[in-house]
Amino acid sequence: MKKMGPQLKKPNHITRRAMVTGSLFGLGAGSAGIVSGLCLPHSAFGAGPKPVDIAAAKQIEGACRLLPEAVEGPYYFDPKLVRQDIRDGRQGREISLVLKVVDGVSCQPLDGVRVDVWHADARGVYSGYDSQGDKRNISARGEDYLRGTQISQADGLVRFTTIYPGWYPGRTPHIHVKVFLNRMTLLTGQIYFPEELSQRIYSSFEPYVKRPVSDTRNSNDWLFQSAAKEGGGIVMTVDSEEDALVASLVIAVDKSG
Repeated sequence: MKKMGPQLKKPNHITRRAMVTGSLFGLGAGSAGIVSGLCLPHSAFGAGPKPVDIAAAKQIEGACRLLPEAVEGPYYFDPKLVRQDIRDGRQGREISLVLKVVDGVSCQPLDGVRVDVWHADARGVYSGYDSQGDKRNISARGEDYLRGTQISQADGLVRFTTIYPGWYPGRTPHIHVKVFLNRMTLLTGQIYFPEELSQRIYSSFEPYVKRPVSDTRNSNDWLFQSAAKEGGGIVMTVDSEEDALVASLVIAVDKSG
């Protein structure tokens, strides 16, 4: 995979304030009680890379809500890959992930904001690290799958094509996200999935069926539950279609830090 884009630098100081508003595809079901957004039909996506209906997305209503800051965890690094499709050959149930970054005061879209995402593969293994897997005997050092960067446009949107993350011991399925407003202001968060959806994916689709029963769910994940103290672990609404899942969230950030 060709590495593209600018050599993006990590900020040397981070803030802990950020906000979230409703999903582009319905009501986010986290314990924060995320406000409902505008429901969009899957037909708005078309074929191939599934671009969201921009005009409809701009009609999202609702007050912005605080998004709990989440720890970065041990598996982050910046591969400097500006790309939409982050699968890099990893097998699994396809997801179209659409994030919209807006200002937490005006809820207007933010242009030119860097968004990083990263997560585990279907086996629950992150790229770039060793000593992983159920027996801590899997190494993915030197690889950079399921990691990528996008820069928001005038509509505030970034899009990623990825796969449903697998589980690994002690954690419920999740996707990590970083939003860089500038070199001094950064949001680090985690996005979660409905428990019943994870159970269905793991019991029905290859290669998840090789490990169909996760040892941790949202209800007993320590990080998800600790986020509940600040408003709740954020559970996305996911629209299921035959060829892919469509997950979306509007993330509002406090530019003042």
